[in-house]
Amino acid sequence: MPKVKTKKSAAKRFRVTGSGKKIFRRKANKNHLLEHKTAEQKRRRLSNLTLVHENDVKEVRLMLPYSKR
Repeated sequence: MPKVKTKKSAAKRFRVTGSGKKIFRRKANKNHLLEHKTAEQKRRRLSNLTLVHENDVKEVRLMLPYSKR
């Protein structure tokens, strides 16, 4: 079997937890157009990592073939 390539864009965007069961992602909307967003929104709601939805986990795992399972 040949080696499978990791999608580098996905490797930069997603992190697998230590157990390998869950995948974290950053929240959207914190890169630009920040002036009209409240400080609470930027600090509390957009700063934290969140889990990738269960419907999308399979696709992310295909992009990261060498991540923990």
